[in-house]
Amino acid sequence: MNYVSPRVHIERLKLEFEIMYQQRTYRSRTSSTDLIGFEVIVKETDLFVLAETDLQKETTTAVLNYRHQLEDYIAHDPEFLTALVPYPVSELAPQIVQAMAFSGEQAKVGPMAAVAGAIADFVAIDLADKPGDLIIENGGDIYIRTKKPRRMLVYAGDSPFSEKLGIEISPEQTPCGVCTSSGTVGHSLSFGKADAITILAKTATLADAVATAVGNLVKEPTDINSGIEFAQRIDGVNGVLIVIQDKLGVWGQIKLV
Repeated sequence: MNYVSPRVHIERLKLEFEIMYQQRTYRSRTSSTDLIGFEVIVKETDLFVLAETDLQKETTTAVLNYRHQLEDYIAHDPEFLTALVPYPVSELAPQIVQAMAFSGEQAKVGPMAAVAGAIADFVAIDLADKPGDLIIENGGDIYIRTKKPRRMLVYAGDSPFSEKLGIEISPEQTPCGVCTSSGTVGHSLSFGKADAITILAKTATLADAVATAVGNLVKEPTDINSGIEFAQRIDGVNGVLIVIQDKLGVWGQIKLV
């Protein structure tokens, strides 16, 4: 592995996180009468958490831990940060790094395509001993475990379906990841033109990577079927929603409301 200075790798990691970061105005429309909501912001990482108790301190500790692991790994293997295709990592790499690399391999994208979902997943692992429902949102990428049905609004930019569609997640589906990518909304890197690609998967790490991959494939409404077929072939993907302009496609365990 090639070594780069801490300053260089931190700036590169900061750039990558800034590509994904945007004002979370949609959070003002989030409501839950039975859960406590709070934000945890550490540098470019910006989580919104819903839980039955105030877990802000524990969540902050977990975020600091996993950011440190990622920054330290990238310092010694900077290509992990910039790879846009599957990238092999050491068996001795931190579990979060291995999970990102594995999901990137499954989806045929670089490991950083899964970073937001991975942080949500691994923070949830650290909070696994805390009872009750838990929802961790990281820039549109969500980890959820719940004892009651939960509804999530789909934001799809200028599409006529935007904020008129919701996805209902049942307790039996959780814990799971629900992640959304877009080629027309926000600053995330995408080579496609879909207004929203939402993936339901067994983990947020996998859902994040697959949402990116499908988003790269969908450039026209005629690409909806091929995008769904791509996601169907990946073990652990349980549902797909694709919105582009005035067309949509849906497959699997996606319950629209």
